[in-house]
Amino acid sequence: MCGIVGYIGNTDAKEILLKGLEKLEYRGYDSAGIAVVTESGVQVFKEKGRIADLRSVVDETVLAHTGIGHTRWATHGVPSHNNAHPHQSTSGRLTLVHNGVIENYLGLKREYLEDVTFVSDTDTEIIVQLIEKFVNDGLEVEAAFRKTLMLLKGSYALALLDNQNEDVIFVAKNKSPLLVGVGSDFNVVASDAMAMIQVTDQYLEIMDKEMVFVSKEKVTIKNLEGEEILRAPYTAEIDASDIEKGTYPHYMLKEIDEQPLVIRKIVQAYQNEEGKLTIDYNISEAVSEADRVYIVACGTSYHAGLIGKQFIEKMAKIPVEVHVASEFVYNMPILSEKPLFIFISQSGETADSRAVLVAIKELGYKSLTITNVQGSTLSREADFTMLLHAGPEIAVASTKAYTAQIAVLGILANVVAEFREQQVDFDLVKELGIIATVMEALCDSKEQFEEIAREYLAVTRNCFFIGRSLDYYVGLEGALKLKEISYIQAEGFAGGELKHGTIALIEEGTPIIALSTQNEVNLSIRGNVKEVVARGANPCIITMKGLEEEDDRFVIPEVHELLSPLVSVIPLQLIAYYAALQRECDVDKPRNLAKSVTVE
Repeated sequence: MCGIVGYIGNTDAKEILLKGLEKLEYRGYDSAGIAVVTESGVQVFKEKGRIADLRSVVDETVLAHTGIGHTRWATHGVPSHNNAHPHQSTSGRLTLVHNGVIENYLGLKREYLEDVTFVSDTDTEIIVQLIEKFVNDGLEVEAAFRKTLMLLKGSYALALLDNQNEDVIFVAKNKSPLLVGVGSDFNVVASDAMAMIQVTDQYLEIMDKEMVFVSKEKVTIKNLEGEEILRAPYTAEIDASDIEKGTYPHYMLKEIDEQPLVIRKIVQAYQNEEGKLTIDYNISEAVSEADRVYIVACGTSYHAGLIGKQFIEKMAKIPVEVHVASEFVYNMPILSEKPLFIFISQSGETADSRAVLVAIKELGYKSLTITNVQGSTLSREADFTMLLHAGPEIAVASTKAYTAQIAVLGILANVVAEFREQQVDFDLVKELGIIATVMEALCDSKEQFEEIAREYLAVTRNCFFIGRSLDYYVGLEGALKLKEISYIQAEGFAGGELKHGTIALIEEGTPIIALSTQNEVNLSIRGNVKEVVARGANPCIITMKGLEEEDDRFVIPEVHELLSPLVSVIPLQLIAYYAALQRECDVDKPRNLAKSVTVE
């Protein structure tokens, strides 16, 4: 959600900034802009729409060696040219980009800026105008920057240019992600290392309530008291080829196809030299000693958590609750005496989950983050981390991160079960190997899923997913994928709940996608299918080998029943993908959505 880039060095900054913003398109945005330092001062180019629209207004003849850029996802004020970043102070001396939400911006505006004429509806403009006010009151820019930061309440990642000091980019963060990349004769700023991985793989982590002064020769970090902080850079282990589409038409299709490889990488990452699954002993001990596990997540990660609950309860015999982060933080339930919290987040930057983490840390409870991004905020602030090893996921609709989350939760449950001397009746390493092979077979069946999408979803206005037990949870994820990228009104329901209200929505021709991979509830879900068919529904049954019947639409090769969500979701991912294509939707960047939700 929103993205920042910055560059200071000896090369023309414009193209570096624009390419960096293109790498951040996955985060979600509705406008974009850059500001560059030229001989005649700072010039700003910004536009509503895509980076391609921004490129069309950038003056190619302008030469600049310093600049900042931004992709905006609207919070305060509609998507427009005036509300797009960068924003400038009244005199034009100061230019700012900002990610996050300033909670007290109206109070600051009333107290300090009543005489200022604003040109946007954003909270961001208050920041840059406030810095200029303090400069006009006699402070140097660094002191004015610090004073402003101490007044701000909320989340922010900031990059500031001063056209009277062209040799530095002023940077700060609180709750929103921001990194500084280090080069030999240049330095960069980025919300995500992927944005600038083409120029450097050396990055400095910036902590909350720190200021950074970035020149082409050095990077200086200070706290808000002005004390300098020394910190060594780390190497961002990202292969630049991982963030390219290659021959694929869309990132989403590439990432669906990468799932078998991801499963194999996860097994390799969590195996010791003897081929046995292993995790940090301290994690095993902490989970094992908990009297209850609380899984906290949002969206797709929440759906993975629902499946993780089944793994932990069935294998490790520990009770688990799964909560939506945005609800938990404001309505915390009565907790058990010795809880352990698991936070699931692809990016590790999810603001709602971080708010819960802050709250439970104050209560003294232990926490584990399961994330795809090492060094992310949730990873740094939790007691423990387990990485997904899924590689960069660019498409807004998550696919490989979801199956990676399920696999890692399975490994966690399996290892903790052994730690607690609980009997598990299958070899997880062997079963995950089978799953990777079945995933490949499903990815090779694209034509069948394209035909299902064409038959059931080309013109419909809605679609229902039904299942029982684990299939219900997978159906929730399938419905989310479909609504995210095709804009079809899609909902997932427990099969047994149909008669308690939902069946009233069934009309002639309503598409119903029914999952049946669980032997115990197979006949029950098929009974639910008959109920909706009797009301005119158009059913598409996806089942597991061994449970199939004559009219089933697709049969998945058999895997261990408990692990079936890892494979049963792939048909739903591909059906959603092809439905979106047939309806001419933007598959990788669906409207109104952001990949990394960094504001509450």
